[in-house]
Amino acid sequence: MQRSLFLMALMSPAAFGPAMADTPRQLGEAYSAAAGAAYQASARRGADFYARKFGVSEKLASCAACHTDQPAQSGQHVITHKAIKPLAPNANAERFTDPAKVEKWFKRNCREVVGRECSPGEKADFIAFVTEGR
Repeated sequence: MQRSLFLMALMSPAAFGPAMADTPRQLGEAYSAAAGAAYQASARRGADFYARKFGVSEKLASCAACHTDQPAQSGQHVITHKAIKPLAPNANAERFTDPAKVEKWFKRNCREVVGRECSPGEKADFIAFVTEGR
């Protein structure tokens, strides 16, 4: 239920005006709000999360396994070898602009790498990290 309320808030013009969460900053703020009124996203926690080896899969041990140590660089999926555009919005302007796509990829990648869905706080921290200009 919390997830559906979050998605409704992202899509609601009342929540973000005409932009409707089409910037990484707005998405990060929405995830922070979903994590709790006093939650402050942290790029440092996001960097730790990004590099952490979760142990769910040997090949998909961390986000960096496919996305490289630098989110502004292109990556490659370690199993399919499919090219992956940079995560950092300063290197790929399309990143974190479509709430539905963001949720789709968080859902898929969190399950594969973390072994569960990521929390709103983890998502806010992750976005703070990749948008900090690296």
